[in-house]
Formats: sequence, C-alpha cells, structure tokens
Amino acid sequence: MTNVILCGGSGTRLWPVSRENLPKQFLKMFDGKSLFQLTVERNRKYSNKFVLVSNENQYFMALDQLDEIKLEDYISIIEPIGRNTAASIAFAAFSVDEEEVLFVTPSDHLIKDDEHYEKAIKAAYEEAKKGYLITFGITPNAPKTGYGYIKVKNCNNDICDVESFKEKPDEKTAKKYLEEGNYYWNSGMFMFKAGVYLNELKKYAPDIYEAVKNACKHIKKRDFMRIKKEDMLEIRDESIDYAVMEHSKKIKMVKSDIDWKDVGDFDALYEVLPKDENGNTKNEKLLALNSKNNLVFGRYKKQIAINDIDDMIIVDTPTALLVTKRGNGQKVKDIVKVLKKINPEVVKFGRTVYRPWGKYINLEDAPNFKVKIITVNPGKRLSLQKHFHRSEHWVVVSGIAEVTIGDKTFLLRPNESTYIPIGEIHRLANPGKIPLEIIEVQVGEYLSEDDIVRIEDDYGRI
Repeated sequence: MTNVILCGGSGTRLWPVSRENLPKQFLKMFDGKSLFQLTVERNRKYSNKFVLVSNENQYFMALDQLDEIKLEDYISIIEPIGRNTAASIAFAAFSVDEEEVLFVTPSDHLIKDDEHYEKAIKAAYEEAKKGYLITFGITPNAPKTGYGYIKVKNCNNDICDVESFKEKPDEKTAKKYLEEGNYYWNSGMFMFKAGVYLNELKKYAPDIYEAVKNACKHIKKRDFMRIKKEDMLEIRDESIDYAVMEHSKKIKMVKSDIDWKDVGDFDALYEVLPKDENGNTKNEKLLALNSKNNLVFGRYKKQIAINDIDDMIIVDTPTALLVTKRGNGQKVKDIVKVLKKINPEVVKFGRTVYRPWGKYINLEDAPNFKVKIITVNPGKRLSLQKHFHRSEHWVVVSGIAEVTIGDKTFLLRPNESTYIPIGEIHRLANPGKIPLEIIEVQVGEYLSEDDIVRIEDDYGRI
C-alpha cells in the first residue's frame, strides 16, 4: 500500500503561527514534531511507499522533516500552483501501478487512537481491493460547522453505503444531522486502487483526467517530479469530493472512531493542547490572574500576562499579534483575506523564512534597509542571482563562505565581509561541514523578495 500525503494548504485559520511559507502542517507543536511528521510515522507501519504532493516551498520543508525521522523511500510531486485534490490524487495515481492501493491522507490531522485506526485501515483495505472507493467517516460528537458531512445507509458492521455528501453546514443544519443520525464527519481520507480512481475520474470529470494525463507527459523528473505551470493552468480546480465521490456508484464509508482532530483553527488547537487547572493552555511564560479557558500561544521567551480574561485566543509572534474570542477560530481566515490586500508579506512570511538551502531570520525591516541572519546548510548554495533595486553587504559570523561576485570566486571566514553592488551577479555557498551564518544588510528603495533574478539554481526555481 502507498500512502499519498497531500501537503498543500496554507493554514490561514492558524495565522499568524501558520504562514504561507511555513504552513501549519510543518509547525513542530506536538512534542517537537510536526503534524506532517506524525502523519508519516503513523502510516509507515501500513505503507511500504509514500507519494508526497506539495508546492515548491513545502517540498523542501518536507525533505528536511523526512530526513529527521529517517524516511527515504518516497516519490515527490511538485505542483507549481494548486488545483485541488482531484488533480493532486490523479498525479499520484499515474505515478504508480494501477493495481496499487493508495491510502490518501492530508498532512495536518491529529489521530490518537492507534488501535481503532489500524482497525479502520484494515477494513478499508479489504474493500479497496474489491474495487471500491473508500472514505473514512468520523462519528460526530458535536454540531461542528467546519467539517463536511457524509450521510450513510445499509451499514454492515463498520462498512456503510454512502447516500450523499454534504457541504459544511450552518449550526442549525449540523444539529439536525446529529438528531437524525447516520451522518458522519468527512475526514478527507480515502483508499482505493490507483486504476479504479483514474477510471472513475475519467468517467465523471474527463477534462481533469485528460489534463492531468497530458501534464504527466511533460513532467521534469529529477529527485522529484515537477509539473509545468502551463500544464497546471489547464487543469480545472476541483476537489475529489465534487469531481468523483459525489457521483461514483462505487463508494463505501468506513466508520472511524479514531480520536481524530482536524487541527484547522485555534478552537481545534485549544482542544488538543495541554491546559492548567483553569483551562488556560500551558505556557511557562504565561502569568494568568483571574482568567480561565484561554488559548495563549507564544513561543519566543516573552513574558505574557493576562488579567480578568476568559475564553479568548491570544497568539503572539515576533511579527504579528492576534486577539479574538474562542469560538471564532473559523473567522481568522477573514482577517487573512484583508491582510493579503493591505500587508501581503505578513501573510506569506514570519520572522524566520525557510529555503531549500537553509533559512534566514529578519532582524530589522526599515523603509530603505533590511538586516537578516542567513544560515546556509553544509554543502548547499543559493542561486546565482542579481538584484535591480538593492545592494548587499555580507559579514560572516561562523563557518566558511564561498562567495561569487561577477567572475571572481573567493572564501570568507568569520568577521570577514564583502559588498555586492546593485545589478552584480553573485552567489553564496557553504563548502564546509558546519552551517554557515552571515549577517546580510540590504540597502535600496525596494527590498521585497521578488527582486531576485535567478540565473542558475540547484533547485529548479525560476
């Protein structure tokens, strides 16, 4: 069985902890591990192969985190733009034998009941081998409005026929579902043979099938499979639910009482984080007086004090502060929509920005200058590039820097520096065995990250 992990999504409802450059599935919030890592570790006992579907930034974060948990056997598919799950799963299905059973999972779910999880997977596997498309339904314990619902009939033990899929309801409708019974939360997990899925996609969404099939012909294969942007643009944006599951006559649902949480917003995060005797989330830097049932999140050694505050969400990061009421976690995405128009950088990036070669931390961001700490991992290098609007001054803090400026290449050691004029072609590399750290000072009238012209890049970026 192959586990297809869908790594997409920007986690806007968990802003400002989650940013487009570092979405929620890669945040290490659970005993030093991310939801992505927990997904891999949970499924590696059932799957002998993995297929990761992600965008470019997520791909390089996934590589680092897979290396930490020592997973080596996987295929990576990089989508330049998102076209939803119907296409993502189709790319995965085309990459394996048609008889291979695919276990499709999001990368951002938390599952704690391993015994029932194994039971659900085994039941689904037996049905998938018979040629069914299997979805996993979670028994609802509250009228949640953030989940889609599945209505079932004719249940035989834990296997049910699917009568219909329901979109995310309002609270009144969700309560009605629970009163009627036979409704389950749609977990977004699926299992089926690759060929069965592709045949059903071809039947009910032939345009998506043909567009994905055509894109597969042009995939650039290196250590990963990169899809061309022009091919992705030809694919209709559609979820597997709308494209296939709502139409197919081969659908079965497995009841899955697996202590499942879709940690999609701060209300869901509050449920899974440890709390003190007053219901406040635990934080060694939190002083809470006459306050209860608050989610207070801050991981940056800053003292936080609250007084006479109940049922609030308070999220502190170096570049943004969020304060809202508990129960309104779904509405954070509305804040992000506005911020994308007035301050898009704060949606895309936090203080720390991860790149395939390492990371950088923004220390100071002023109108005409910016200061960063850049860390380049051993054996890695930045692209050969130039800028039209800024000059740069590099000072080595630790490690050895190999610097290319124009047609000259030279080494810099700690406390040595160099200057890159506007428009000059340059590159920074780490030829050593330890991380390279430099201080970079940028000076110019325009300092955004899109002022980069890449001439040559080890990671295929443009």
